[in-house]
Amino acid sequence: MSGRYILALDQGTTSSRAILFNQQALPVAIGQREFRQIYPEPGWVEHDPEEIWASQWEAIEECLQKAEATPDDILAIGITNQRETTILWDHATGRPVYNAIVWQCRRTADFAASLRDRGLSPMVQEKTGLVIDAYFSGTKVAWLLDHVPGLRERAEAGEIKFGTVDSWLIYKLTGGARHVTDYSNASRTLMFNIHDLAWDLELLSLLNIPAAVCPEVVDSSGIVGYTDPRWFGRPIPIAGIAGDQQAALFGQGCYDPGMAKNTYGTGSFMLMNTGTEPVTSRHGLVTTIAWSINGTVSYALEGSIFVTGAVVQWLRDELGVIQDAAETEALAASVPDTGDVYFVPAFVGLGAPIWDSYARGLIIGLTRGTKKAHLVRAALESMAYQTRDVLEVMVKDSGFPVTTLRVDGGAIRNQFLAQFQADIVGCRVDRPRVTETTALGAAFLAGLAVGFWPDLSTIQQTWQKDASFEPQMDPATREARYQRWQAAVDRARGWVGHE
Repeated sequence: MSGRYILALDQGTTSSRAILFNQQALPVAIGQREFRQIYPEPGWVEHDPEEIWASQWEAIEECLQKAEATPDDILAIGITNQRETTILWDHATGRPVYNAIVWQCRRTADFAASLRDRGLSPMVQEKTGLVIDAYFSGTKVAWLLDHVPGLRERAEAGEIKFGTVDSWLIYKLTGGARHVTDYSNASRTLMFNIHDLAWDLELLSLLNIPAAVCPEVVDSSGIVGYTDPRWFGRPIPIAGIAGDQQAALFGQGCYDPGMAKNTYGTGSFMLMNTGTEPVTSRHGLVTTIAWSINGTVSYALEGSIFVTGAVVQWLRDELGVIQDAAETEALAASVPDTGDVYFVPAFVGLGAPIWDSYARGLIIGLTRGTKKAHLVRAALESMAYQTRDVLEVMVKDSGFPVTTLRVDGGAIRNQFLAQFQADIVGCRVDRPRVTETTALGAAFLAGLAVGFWPDLSTIQQTWQKDASFEPQMDPATREARYQRWQAAVDRARGWVGHE
């Protein structure tokens, strides 16, 4: 049978993955390849764009091999990607002019601070829905143009292309024929007006970025191009694009205003669908485009937490406290509490709702009786506390009460974390049967475009629950622990002196 699968490419921060989904929205096979993390200086994070591409292609090959599938089995391709990560390449040769500057990279923190000091935050937030921060792509593009010799002149001459990772993959897959991004990714650049739905000339001028580098912006669901035949032996439509967190919102079936999800990956990202009207945050969240289908744009509120799952990697790789992430569940459950130890994992500053580039990681409350289990438990609990930080202000901004939080990502498979998350936010936590919601969202967007799934209601019916977690902690304990967490966060703030 021809075209029986949708191929989702999930290009993440630490690995590239490829997943084939069938019509029941179940993953048939998964290919995955990790790639290097490059740290040239403290707080700087880079990737090699060619390694991103190579790892993605190897993941595709592995996926097809595992499924015993051929390119003829693929009806369409959907792409989801680590967002804000910035790549500039030579349009003629297709070669990157520098490493990708990753979303986590803080090299432009001082530049972002200088823009805020000029009183530009209200204007930028009004146009983009974003706060001025090194996290977003615009300051990274500006840094590249200022620091790579001769690059600005080449960019102004139209020789250089800018793209987030979705743009880069599509450029490679189409043999250089298409330079595009979708509305969800464009809305993360600090250069795109989410009301006018266009690259904003005032913002580009402010950042000193020539408009010629920017990609064409297209719907999240719709055929945007075809793969070059050299890759699959035949053209395959690329029909879905969304930044990873918007894709996860879509994959979680959050199509109604007020529905919210949290994804636990390297960092954590909570999004709430706010419908066809953008909601401006007054509490440190960002307003973002969720997706665009048939020319209709849906918006979301988002809180970005920079470090959650990465804290477990740190315990494993840097401290050697654990050998495998799977050990953390039993260790955390082996002690009744953290012994008043709190772990603020501000390794690269703090994201929403605080936005402090100068905060740094902190473990407080250590005594001679503190054991490995207390430290591990405090690390897991930090993920839940940071989630509550975001959820509280999301409810204030939107006016939508959240009675159920849909969750996904690797870390939330941890039963201890899932239960503690319900306890500390005080609402039900639902975990889906298919936890690959980011890739699934990309598959849904592509499948919708080519008729693999006829409509949103059909897609919604495929969502199945794996487990629900109800709050069990008494309210007084919940609030006391949360107040201690907030006190720990206060002590972590502003550690790096800002001159």
